[in-house]
Amino acid sequence: MTQQNTRTVTANITLSLDGRVNGAGGDYDMSWIVPHAITEGARDHMTRVTSTATTALLGRKNYEGFGGFWPAVADDENAAPQDRAFSKWLNEVEKVVFSTTLTESPWQNSRFVDADPAGVVKQLRAEPGGDIIVLASSSVIRALLAADEVDRLSITLAPELVGGGARLFEDGIPATSWQLSDSTPTESGALTLLYDRTRS
Repeated sequence: MTQQNTRTVTANITLSLDGRVNGAGGDYDMSWIVPHAITEGARDHMTRVTSTATTALLGRKNYEGFGGFWPAVADDENAAPQDRAFSKWLNEVEKVVFSTTLTESPWQNSRFVDADPAGVVKQLRAEPGGDIIVLASSSVIRALLAADEVDRLSITLAPELVGGGARLFEDGIPATSWQLSDSTPTESGALTLLYDRTRS
Protein backbone atom coordinates (compact mmCIF):
# COMPACT_ATOMS: atom_id res chain seq x y z
CA MET A 1 0.00 0.00 0.00
CA THR A 2 1.31 3.43 -0.97
CA GLN A 3 2.10 5.86 1.80
CA GLN A 4 0.20 9.10 2.09
CA ASN A 5 0.99 11.94 -0.30
CA THR A 6 3.09 9.86 -2.70
CA ARG A 7 0.47 9.55 -5.45
CA THR A 8 1.82 11.11 -8.64
CA VAL A 9 -0.73 13.10 -10.67
CA THR A 10 -0.12 12.78 -14.42
CA ALA A 11 -1.94 14.84 -17.05
CA ASN A 12 -2.04 12.91 -20.34
CA ILE A 13 -3.03 14.65 -23.57
CA THR A 14 -2.29 14.97 -27.30
CA LEU A 15 -1.37 18.42 -28.61
CA SER A 16 -0.80 19.80 -32.10
CA LEU A 17 2.34 21.80 -32.90
CA ASP A 18 0.25 24.95 -32.46
CA GLY A 19 -0.84 23.82 -29.00
CA ARG A 20 -4.40 22.73 -29.80
CA VAL A 21 -6.40 19.95 -28.17
CA ASN A 22 -9.02 20.01 -30.94
CA GLY A 23 -9.50 21.65 -34.30
CA ALA A 24 -11.48 24.67 -35.47
CA GLY A 25 -14.62 22.50 -35.70
CA GLY A 26 -14.89 22.28 -31.90
CA ASP A 27 -14.74 19.60 -29.21
CA TYR A 28 -15.05 16.62 -31.56
CA ASP A 29 -12.74 17.91 -34.31
CA MET A 30 -9.97 15.43 -33.57
CA SER A 31 -9.48 13.47 -36.79
CA TRP A 32 -5.94 14.90 -36.98
CA ILE A 33 -5.08 13.00 -33.77
CA VAL A 34 -6.11 9.54 -35.02
CA PRO A 35 -3.05 8.68 -37.21
CA HIS A 36 -0.80 9.52 -34.26
CA ALA A 37 -2.87 7.65 -31.65
CA ILE A 38 -2.83 4.27 -33.41
CA THR A 39 0.92 3.77 -33.85
CA GLU A 40 2.80 1.16 -31.85
CA GLY A 41 4.77 3.94 -30.17
CA ALA A 42 1.66 5.84 -29.07
CA ARG A 43 0.00 2.66 -27.82
CA ASP A 44 3.15 1.68 -25.88
CA HIS A 45 3.30 5.17 -24.37
CA MET A 46 -0.32 4.94 -23.23
CA THR A 47 0.34 1.58 -21.59
CA ARG A 48 3.44 3.00 -19.88
CA VAL A 49 1.79 6.12 -18.43
CA THR A 50 -1.34 4.36 -17.23
CA SER A 51 0.26 1.22 -15.76
CA THR A 52 0.99 2.76 -12.32
CA ALA A 53 -2.37 4.54 -12.01
CA THR A 54 -5.27 3.24 -9.94
CA THR A 55 -7.46 6.34 -10.42
CA ALA A 56 -8.41 8.01 -13.71
CA LEU A 57 -9.90 11.50 -13.85
CA LEU A 58 -12.20 12.44 -16.74
CA GLY A 59 -14.46 15.29 -17.75
CA ARG A 60 -17.98 14.42 -18.89
CA LYS A 61 -17.35 14.66 -22.66
CA ASN A 62 -14.28 12.44 -22.54
CA TYR A 63 -16.00 10.00 -20.20
CA GLU A 64 -18.92 9.63 -22.60
CA GLY A 65 -16.57 9.31 -25.58
CA PHE A 66 -14.35 6.73 -23.86
CA GLY A 67 -17.39 4.88 -22.49
CA GLY A 68 -18.88 4.53 -25.95
CA PHE A 69 -15.79 2.79 -27.31
CA TRP A 70 -13.37 1.30 -24.78
CA PRO A 71 -15.35 -1.08 -22.49
CA ALA A 72 -15.80 -3.78 -25.17
CA VAL A 73 -12.26 -3.62 -26.59
CA ALA A 74 -10.84 -5.84 -23.81
CA ASP A 75 -12.70 -8.83 -25.26
CA ASP A 76 -12.11 -7.99 -28.94
CA GLU A 77 -9.68 -10.60 -30.30
CA ASN A 78 -9.02 -8.43 -33.37
CA ALA A 79 -7.91 -5.39 -31.33
CA ALA A 80 -4.24 -4.52 -30.81
CA PRO A 81 -2.80 -6.14 -27.63
CA GLN A 82 -2.01 -2.71 -26.14
CA ASP A 83 -5.59 -1.55 -26.80
CA ARG A 84 -6.99 -4.65 -25.12
CA ALA A 85 -4.71 -4.07 -22.12
CA PHE A 86 -5.70 -0.40 -21.94
CA SER A 87 -9.40 -1.34 -22.14
CA LYS A 88 -9.01 -3.89 -19.35
CA TRP A 89 -7.18 -1.33 -17.22
CA LEU A 90 -9.82 1.31 -17.98
CA ASN A 91 -12.68 -1.02 -17.04
CA GLU A 92 -11.05 -1.90 -13.71
CA VAL A 93 -9.59 1.48 -12.68
CA GLU A 94 -11.43 3.88 -10.36
CA LYS A 95 -12.95 6.49 -12.70
CA VAL A 96 -13.69 9.90 -11.15
CA VAL A 97 -15.85 11.91 -13.53
CA PHE A 98 -16.28 15.68 -13.21
CA SER A 99 -19.82 16.50 -14.30
CA THR A 100 -22.68 18.77 -13.32
CA THR A 101 -25.20 16.58 -15.18
CA LEU A 102 -24.18 12.89 -15.03
CA THR A 103 -24.95 10.95 -11.86
CA GLU A 104 -24.84 7.31 -12.96
CA SER A 105 -23.48 5.00 -15.63
CA PRO A 106 -23.44 1.28 -16.42
CA TRP A 107 -19.62 1.45 -16.68
CA GLN A 108 -18.24 -0.17 -13.54
CA ASN A 109 -16.02 1.67 -11.04
CA SER A 110 -17.31 5.11 -12.07
CA ARG A 111 -18.20 7.85 -9.63
CA PHE A 112 -19.42 11.32 -10.44
CA VAL A 113 -18.42 14.51 -8.68
CA ASP A 114 -19.70 18.05 -9.12
CA ALA A 115 -16.69 19.67 -7.45
CA ASP A 116 -13.46 21.55 -8.05
CA PRO A 117 -10.86 19.14 -9.53
CA ALA A 118 -8.05 20.53 -7.34
CA GLY A 119 -10.01 19.85 -4.16
CA VAL A 120 -10.85 16.32 -5.31
CA VAL A 121 -7.18 15.63 -6.14
CA LYS A 122 -6.08 16.88 -2.70
CA GLN A 123 -8.52 14.37 -1.15
CA LEU A 124 -7.31 11.56 -3.43
CA ARG A 125 -3.66 12.28 -2.60
CA ALA A 126 -4.47 11.73 1.08
CA GLU A 127 -5.95 8.28 0.36
CA PRO A 128 -3.93 5.10 -0.25
CA GLY A 129 -3.57 3.97 -3.85
CA GLY A 130 -1.47 4.10 -6.96
CA ASP A 131 -0.95 7.09 -9.20
CA ILE A 132 -3.68 9.38 -10.55
CA ILE A 133 -3.99 10.15 -14.27
CA VAL A 134 -6.11 12.69 -16.12
CA LEU A 135 -7.13 11.19 -19.45
CA ALA A 136 -7.14 13.91 -22.11
CA SER A 137 -9.69 16.13 -20.32
CA SER A 138 -8.30 19.60 -20.97
CA SER A 139 -10.69 21.42 -18.62
CA VAL A 140 -9.61 19.17 -15.73
CA ILE A 141 -5.92 19.54 -16.65
CA ARG A 142 -6.23 23.35 -16.79
CA ALA A 143 -7.89 23.45 -13.35
CA LEU A 144 -5.14 21.26 -11.86
CA LEU A 145 -2.36 23.28 -13.49
CA ALA A 146 -3.89 26.46 -12.08
CA ALA A 147 -3.72 24.91 -8.59
CA ASP A 148 -0.25 23.38 -9.15
CA GLU A 149 -1.64 19.88 -8.62
CA VAL A 150 0.03 18.25 -11.66
CA ASP A 151 3.30 16.35 -11.05
CA ARG A 152 3.86 15.02 -14.56
CA LEU A 153 2.83 16.13 -18.05
CA SER A 154 2.47 13.31 -20.57
CA ILE A 155 2.17 14.97 -23.97
CA THR A 156 1.92 13.32 -27.36
CA LEU A 157 3.04 16.11 -29.68
CA ALA A 158 1.45 15.51 -33.10
CA PRO A 159 3.24 17.01 -36.14
CA GLU A 160 0.12 18.90 -37.20
CA LEU A 161 -0.74 22.59 -37.44
CA VAL A 162 -4.52 22.63 -37.10
CA GLY A 163 -4.95 26.39 -37.31
CA GLY A 164 -7.79 26.79 -34.83
CA GLY A 165 -9.50 25.20 -31.84
CA ALA A 166 -8.99 25.18 -28.09
CA ARG A 167 -5.52 25.45 -26.61
CA LEU A 168 -4.44 23.56 -23.52
CA PHE A 169 -2.14 26.29 -22.24
CA GLU A 170 -4.18 29.46 -22.09
CA ASP A 171 -3.00 32.82 -20.78
CA GLY A 172 -3.30 33.05 -17.02
CA ILE A 173 -1.91 29.63 -16.10
CA PRO A 174 0.69 30.19 -13.34
CA ALA A 175 4.36 30.06 -14.40
CA THR A 176 5.96 26.70 -13.51
CA SER A 177 9.15 24.80 -14.40
CA TRP A 178 9.37 21.26 -15.81
CA GLN A 179 12.14 18.78 -16.53
CA LEU A 180 12.10 16.42 -19.51
CA SER A 181 12.32 12.82 -18.28
CA ASP A 182 11.49 11.00 -21.51
CA SER A 183 11.21 11.78 -25.22
CA THR A 184 10.35 9.05 -27.72
CA PRO A 185 9.52 9.49 -31.42
CA THR A 186 6.73 7.35 -32.84
CA GLU A 187 6.22 5.87 -36.32
CA SER A 188 3.94 8.77 -37.37
CA GLY A 189 6.48 11.44 -36.48
CA ALA A 190 4.74 12.33 -33.22
CA LEU A 191 6.82 12.67 -30.05
CA THR A 192 5.73 11.22 -26.72
CA LEU A 193 7.07 13.52 -24.01
CA LEU A 194 7.15 13.16 -20.24
CA TYR A 195 7.86 16.27 -18.17
CA ASP A 196 8.17 16.19 -14.38
CA ARG A 197 7.32 19.25 -12.31
CA THR A 198 10.39 20.76 -10.65
CA ARG A 199 9.59 22.25 -7.29
CA SER A 200 12.21 24.04 -5.21
